[in-house]
Amino acid sequence: MSMLRSLNINKATGLIALAMSTSLFSVAAEQLQRQVVTVSDTTVWGLPVNDIILKRNGDLMTVGLDMKLEDYRLKGDKVTVFTPMLKNGRDSIELNPVGLYSRIRYIQYLREEEQPIGGDAAYSYKYSKRPSLMEYEKSVEYSDWMNGAILYLRKSDYGCCNTILSEECVPLGRWRETIFEPQYIYETNIQAEAVKVREITGRAYVDFPVNKIVIYPDYRNNTYELGKIIATIDSVKNDKDITVNSLHIAGTASPEGPYENNVYLAKNRTIALKNYVQNLYNFPEGFITTSYEPVDWAGLREWLENNNLPHKNDILAIVNSDIEPFARNSKIMKEYPEEYKWLHLNVYPALRHSDYRIEFTIRQFSDIEEIKEIIKESPQKLSLNEIYLLANSLEPGSEEYKDVFETAVRLYPNDETANLNAANAALLRNDLEHAARYLEKAGNSDKAQYARGMYLLKQGDYNEALKIFNNLSATMPEASEAAATITDILNLEN
Repeated sequence: MSMLRSLNINKATGLIALAMSTSLFSVAAEQLQRQVVTVSDTTVWGLPVNDIILKRNGDLMTVGLDMKLEDYRLKGDKVTVFTPMLKNGRDSIELNPVGLYSRIRYIQYLREEEQPIGGDAAYSYKYSKRPSLMEYEKSVEYSDWMNGAILYLRKSDYGCCNTILSEECVPLGRWRETIFEPQYIYETNIQAEAVKVREITGRAYVDFPVNKIVIYPDYRNNTYELGKIIATIDSVKNDKDITVNSLHIAGTASPEGPYENNVYLAKNRTIALKNYVQNLYNFPEGFITTSYEPVDWAGLREWLENNNLPHKNDILAIVNSDIEPFARNSKIMKEYPEEYKWLHLNVYPALRHSDYRIEFTIRQFSDIEEIKEIIKESPQKLSLNEIYLLANSLEPGSEEYKDVFETAVRLYPNDETANLNAANAALLRNDLEHAARYLEKAGNSDKAQYARGMYLLKQGDYNEALKIFNNLSATMPEASEAAATITDILNLEN
């Protein structure tokens, strides 16, 4: 048996444990711990004792040691019993003893069918038949008092009639365990929104005959494109929890044609779409507002920046220039005719579109049971404050608790609080990939820095984690506790 252990990775549990020389250091999904054993090889009563192990594994405490029995000299007709035992103050436990019997005593033991000295659990050997090396190992149920316990080896000599002749006890080593169980600090008390104003945006490509400003619902793909606008309006207008406030329509045109004509078409086609929607719903005066852009240069610029086209940069330079809009289009057509032909056929039609934005108000929710149903069916109706009202009603660390924070960050992907809480939820389930992603958007508050310390801890970068916790110790009791415990874990001295 050797005290040098190699790196062991348990794929089923994700537990990584490293035991080396006389210490054990492990990082699991939910705790960081160090088991320190202060021992050295020794010889007592002429008996070499080596490779002493004291190790906790969950609910079991394991004691291991090698006794080189071939070196021990048993004198006279005696029985010598070696008993390992753990002791801490008034608490103690004796482990299975090892008994060596002289020839005469062993014969008596066999003839009389005596119970072995030390009880039925004892290892009993005739001295002349003893193993040269006794690789002793015994596991017992762990109790809290064992933290800091000393392992003793007791030698008891028995004479005739099992009369005890002498007894002495020597310490072999002390076992100590330090465990750090991370505290994940969520931020669930945030300012409630006075009014929950939201908006939905969309884009429709309503077709018009050349130079016409009248909407024909059955023209080309208009049934589908107009249907998109109607479906969006209905999705909020027919919801009992929503009050629709306004609708804005913004129309654009493509670059070809005289600029004044594009102004006329963009403006009046947008008004035509407004009138079409107004006739369907009879909204109050001023409910629908409009704007227009004669040429969607921004759309053309975006397409060029994100796609490959010969002379792309030269065409972009023309688009970004301050020359008159109609002249820009003419310049592209004249200097890059092949590219212009391709743009006119494949890109320009998409620059003729109508963007719409519906602004609405969602009512407030405060009943937890109602919020539970809404987060399943329509989570987008909930504010962060309402989501965290639900979180506060759940068992911290439960699957439902963690799912709430995942929902929050999906709905509010750029919110620092949502990302902080989602990072904590990811750390709790040991999902370091998502935790890192969320921490990038979690801001620089003390709680966010603390979460980064937890992330480093799970990454195995204990020294950098300790730096963060030390920096936060003055303002965060949790960080101070973490720093103290990790310092103890990293400390090799007893």
